[in-house]
Amino acid sequence: MNKRIVVGMALWLAMAVSAWAQGKGDEIRVGAFPNITHAQAMVGKANGFFDRALGPQVKVKWTSFNAGPSAIEALFAGAIDMTYVGPNPAINGYVRSNGESLRIVSGAASGGASLIVRNDSGINKPEDFHGKRVASPQFGNTQDVALRNWLKNHGLKSNDKGGDVQIVPMANPDQLTLFLKKDLDAAWAPEPWATRLIHEGNGRLLVDERTLWPEGQFVIGLLVVNTKFLNAHRDLVKNWIRANVELTDWINGHQDESKKLLNDQIQKETGKALPPVVLNEAFSRMQVTYDPLHGALTTAAQQAFDGGFLGRQKPDLSGLYDLSVLNQILAEKGKKAIQ
Repeated sequence: MNKRIVVGMALWLAMAVSAWAQGKGDEIRVGAFPNITHAQAMVGKANGFFDRALGPQVKVKWTSFNAGPSAIEALFAGAIDMTYVGPNPAINGYVRSNGESLRIVSGAASGGASLIVRNDSGINKPEDFHGKRVASPQFGNTQDVALRNWLKNHGLKSNDKGGDVQIVPMANPDQLTLFLKKDLDAAWAPEPWATRLIHEGNGRLLVDERTLWPEGQFVIGLLVVNTKFLNAHRDLVKNWIRANVELTDWINGHQDESKKLLNDQIQKETGKALPPVVLNEAFSRMQVTYDPLHGALTTAAQQAFDGGFLGRQKPDLSGLYDLSVLNQILAEKGKKAIQ
């Protein structure tokens, strides 16, 4: 074959491969929950904010989860690249992988979880929890750890620890169903489910978790990235974090519009929109923030360790955060760096 033809074919093949690669673009696979505490994810899905911010060459693929442990398992399995998740599953995943598999790169939300009791359960004070059935979204998730810590602080134990309080991990929608059937006495739930238990499940607010924390701030939502993905696609992660910061500011500055978008997405994913009174009440119990609230997470880690979720030796969490990208973006925007 003519040498010129061979060279020409090689050039054509190289151009074709390059064009295919450009057309294929990048993909980022992201986990989130249909909860108010994942406001950036829900609003960003509803109005296409992340798609626009990352550009037409990047495909955003979302996966919905009920609670954090499932999302972390998906991150471990390589099914997703990053996820919005609570602090305890993030800590547990970091410890299980010997600090290798994930990094916290941004905050998402503070507050937004409460202990709700059924009105006719006979529960009015901590001592009334003896012999009761109490739900959390999933074993080892953030609300599950908070519930067990609260019981311990009031001299109570779950039945798996030799006590008589039965903790029943279950999906948030199932909690509401069992409240109505009177098969469940209480639940530690994230928003909007805590408020739904009040308005739809004959529930009553017993503990707003904000009252248990300094200045009423505690971590309920973080952005966690697979370490290999972060190292291999740092620019892509940076664009996502920038969008997360901008969307956080937009949500806080446009709350009415944000709540409508949030509600539209929750309806799309769960089949039911929230009544305005539930939406407004639930949203009022949380704060959308890109600050990962390091001090509160340290406390949450101690609670998880005390609850037996992090092994026999207190883990070193010094490498859990990588806020370098977030702080670059904050500097670009003239905002204060987060330590």
